[in-house]
Amino acid sequence: MLLFFPIFAQYYKIKQLKKIIMSKVTVIGAGNVGATCVNVLAQMNLVNEIVLLDIKEGLAEGKALDMMQTAKLCNFSTTITGVTNNYEATADSNIIIVTSGIPRKPGMSREELIGTNAAIVKSVVTNAIEFSPQAFVIILSNPMDTMTYLAIKSSGLPKHRVIGMGGILDSSRFASYLSQQLKVPQANIRSMVIGGHGDTTMIPLIRLATIDGIPVTEKLTSSEAEKVVADTMVGGATLTKLIGTSAWYAPGAGAAVLARAILKDTKEVLPCCVELDGSYGIHDICIGVPSVIGINGVEEVVTIDLNPTEKEAFEKSASAVRNMNEVLKELNLV
Repeated sequence: MLLFFPIFAQYYKIKQLKKIIMSKVTVIGAGNVGATCVNVLAQMNLVNEIVLLDIKEGLAEGKALDMMQTAKLCNFSTTITGVTNNYEATADSNIIIVTSGIPRKPGMSREELIGTNAAIVKSVVTNAIEFSPQAFVIILSNPMDTMTYLAIKSSGLPKHRVIGMGGILDSSRFASYLSQQLKVPQANIRSMVIGGHGDTTMIPLIRLATIDGIPVTEKLTSSEAEKVVADTMVGGATLTKLIGTSAWYAPGAGAAVLARAILKDTKEVLPCCVELDGSYGIHDICIGVPSVIGINGVEEVVTIDLNPTEKEAFEKSASAVRNMNEVLKELNLV
């Protein structure tokens, strides 16, 4: 019996290694977000190959080369390849991560990005799935809820294989602001943001946030809690104002975490933008809700028992997202 466990362990190790070797991820868009995503994924040592694609000649190749020259320093074995508009190089990808589009400028709303970014996202998703028809698609391009909806409707992919990353990012920002206010490590905090990925549509669930299992509302005054919620909701705009463009470290890392959950079949509950078909009483839009993420993509939508105030806020958020989606119809993109 004692001999069985080492043999089983070795078999399991080989099986998992084979799974990793067979994994390939494509990241479309070699800007700050895309390059950060590639860098985080590589350092996770999660996949055998990452392809970074961009339309600008030499940009993806240069960033890929630069990152590959950190492989020995950072101890990863993933191969990173950069290509210019060569979708054939992305063939047989397990996951396609879309970061393409123009970033938000100071004072620009995500809604203002629809006209430009919708055409870009539709094109790159169509081109990518031609060579990787079984791939999962992760959307980062803004406005993310609407771009996720567009990717599903224009590609014909089943809804469980197209996921928007936004809720992961917003929840991470929520944890960061709670950590600053409470002066505790972020690892001790459990928090979640649902709703649309926008300054006025996201809903930080302060009532359900905990620190070491204790509700944060027991540790914060009402004004402190309100400040954390407000700071979270304008977290993206705050960074845009400070650095002159959209953030990239946290969004890139968020996409990598989502990819890891799929590839490693972690069954994590992550707040993601997914298409709802009756959950929370919502139909035919993509919006942020907690979801079980695993080898089949979105495996389950987790229903939270929202109080009347939270439910009203969620319904308003869904209405705002639906209104943004109407622009796609006006542009004949869906």
